[in-house]
Amino acid sequence: MFRSIRIDAVLIQAVIAGALSFAHLHDLAEAAGQTGWKAWAYPVSVDLLLVAVWRRLRTERSGLAWFWFLVALVASLGANIATAGLLDLDHVPAWLRILVAGWPALAFLGGTLLAHTPDATPAPTPEPAPRPVPAVDRPAAPETGPEPTPAPEVSAPESAPALPEAPAPVPAQVSVPAVPPALVDHARKVATEHRTRTGTDIDTATLRARLGVPEDLAGAIVAQLA
Repeated sequence: MFRSIRIDAVLIQAVIAGALSFAHLHDLAEAAGQTGWKAWAYPVSVDLLLVAVWRRLRTERSGLAWFWFLVALVASLGANIATAGLLDLDHVPAWLRILVAGWPALAFLGGTLLAHTPDATPAPTPEPAPRPVPAVDRPAAPETGPEPTPAPEVSAPESAPALPEAPAPVPAQVSVPAVPPALVDHARKVATEHRTRTGTDIDTATLRARLGVPEDLAGAIVAQLA
């Protein structure tokens, strides 16, 4: 199914203006001595330079782009004005022939500079996509069993009443035999003599052997001699 063609007034106007400008450039180039296919190539070169400069101006308003826009505009506008009767196309001046002959080199230089000059505004750097965070398997929480039943409290057994302490045994009173004073005086003489001879105090066994008395009586005598 064919698409319907919409007639646009701006498009029609652009076609008409382009055709007239193309014809004027062709006539000026032919009058300047460029015959044959060369006369048809001049309007194409001027219009293509205008298109290239316009595309550059849409992205960058630099001085270089504006300079070549003025050059292409002067070439196109000058050709249209020159063919309006202000210039005798049968007797074209030498300076115009020089300009027309040098136009190909000028247009080639402008097109090359526009095509190979980098844009002043760098393209925005795309932001890196966020890296996906790997999912971490978390261990499942252990199942909690039933809570343990608390053990019943066991009361401490009551302490048995303390038994009354038995009274400490009273030591039996030891009877000390009575020692006659005369025996004590004699025993003292024996002990003095023993100390003079041996240099040590007499013991109970020696005193008992010297006096010939019982052991308990000898102990009592030694106690009184001390």
